[in-house]
Amino acid sequence: MQLKDLKVVVTGGAQGMGAHFAQRLHEAGAQVAVGDISEEKLAALPAGIHRRRLDVSNEEDCIAFVSWAHQAMGGLNGLINNAGILRDALLVKKDKTTGQVKKLSTADWNAVIGVNLTGATFMVREVVAKMVETEQKPGVIVNMSSIARHGNRGQSNYVSAKAALAANTVTWSKEFAPFGIRVGAIAPGMIETPMTQGMNQKARDALVANIPVGRIGLPEDIWVAVKFVLECDYFNGRTIDVDGGLAF
Repeated sequence: MQLKDLKVVVTGGAQGMGAHFAQRLHEAGAQVAVGDISEEKLAALPAGIHRRRLDVSNEEDCIAFVSWAHQAMGGLNGLINNAGILRDALLVKKDKTTGQVKKLSTADWNAVIGVNLTGATFMVREVVAKMVETEQKPGVIVNMSSIARHGNRGQSNYVSAKAALAANTVTWSKEFAPFGIRVGAIAPGMIETPMTQGMNQKARDALVANIPVGRIGLPEDIWVAVKFVLECDYFNGRTIDVDGGLAF
């Protein structure tokens, strides 16, 4: 699919990688509808990009957003499923000084699963349902997974969500094939975004030291992979790791 032919939703698109994707798509002539919880950051997006507040963990928000985006763009044939949050913690931890046992909170588990998995699934469901209802084809979905899907200490919630997204990329590619809709996933490694900038500096430095290419990734590195999935009509049901060779 040519980028200029896209009428695409980008979730979590007001900052970080999502904002970069939205900007690149807009520059290429695509129509773009960005959803994000930050109305302030949405307002800062370039003119010509449709924008509306969206909490993907809220089912009614997802339904309303997709209906609005379809109307605003005069159609809908793509989704970049980018919204995500981190609430990192060990599942069980014992304080070395006090001996106190601490557990990953239910709130932190539910928050990450709610946005990164349930919300992502809501968005796929609603976008695909709209494309099927309007007999729009071809269509394309890009899920943002993570190399953490292979397992990473301190990220039980995040790993669970991102592994499920990668697995469902295969599932959905099979389910949506009769409708002419492809599904692919990108699994970024360590990327320079507001999310990673908020990491503990020691942990961040240790991760960067393990990247063979010798640097943290940039949103443009991930955009190159997203662009490939959008444009290559023979790519379907697979996840691409873009991580500089990082091994946990």
